Amino acid sequence: MLLQKKGFRIIESIILVLMATIFVVFVFEVIVSKPEISALLGGYVPKFEIVTNPEMLFISLGILGATVMPHNLYLHSSIVQTRQYKRNKEGRKEALKFSIWDSNISLTVAFFINSAILILGAAAFHGTGLNVSEIEGAYELLSPTVGVGIASTLFAVALLASGQNSTITGTLAGQIVMEGFINLRISPWLRRIITRLIAVVPAFVVTWIAGSRGTGDLLLWSQVVLSLQLPFAVIPLVLFTSDKRKMGEFANRTWVKVLSWISTVVILTLNIFLVAYIIITGHDLG
Repeated sequence: MLLQKKGFRIIESIILVLMATIFVVFVFEVIVSKPEISALLGGYVPKFEIVTNPEMLFISLGILGATVMPHNLYLHSSIVQTRQYKRNKEGRKEALKFSIWDSNISLTVAFFINSAILILGAAAFHGTGLNVSEIEGAYELLSPTVGVGIASTLFAVALLASGQNSTITGTLAGQIVMEGFINLRISPWLRRIITRLIAVVPAFVVTWIAGSRGTGDLLLWSQVVLSLQLPFAVIPLVLFTSDKRKMGEFANRTWVKVLSWISTVVILTLNIFLVAYIIITGHDLG
């Protein structure tokens, strides 16, 4: 709240430092874990098995939700309003150009960070017979496994930076939705208390009842829920940005609309398939 009074640039700088810290740490740890390059590159090739294997689909949608996060689409749409640009055709075109760069860079960095986490886990622990199903196990066993003493400490620093980054962006996105979509304006301190309690209380209750295992399941399910919420953000986004009556000359080009709708249909189809599987079979994938 104090930093917001100093201007949005300060918050952006902090988020940039946090993301850079996470990125550098995991790149370093991937390098010292020495993954197999051929297997690493092969992992980026989509496989039909993801659709036919519900457990794999569950994890994949969790990764998708954690990477894109629907509330960040609202946040990036709002950030452009904080820019100092001329309110004319040329100014809007320039603001749009930098907004596209901003969104693409942020999502690309998030993609590589999530990739690095998976690569690190596979390279460090696969085939070792160690139980690293929880974050605590990964923290304790990472340094001995990769042979670098500082690896576990850096892992903890990256997780702390990631948590702070998610908290800041999530709170800002909540403010944008409250004020911009439902026109609900309340005192900033009260809004922070409400949003933090909504986030913290369920986590506290689950930790109290189920321990660390419960928090791990809660974390995974929260990421899958983010994926399930993606269509509710993406479909209106594609519709609005493709509408020439609203966007004029800045409306999406044909190739952008085609790619956007293909991506949207794929996400929606996978989400429907997962939900249908859970409802029909009653299988708990968490």
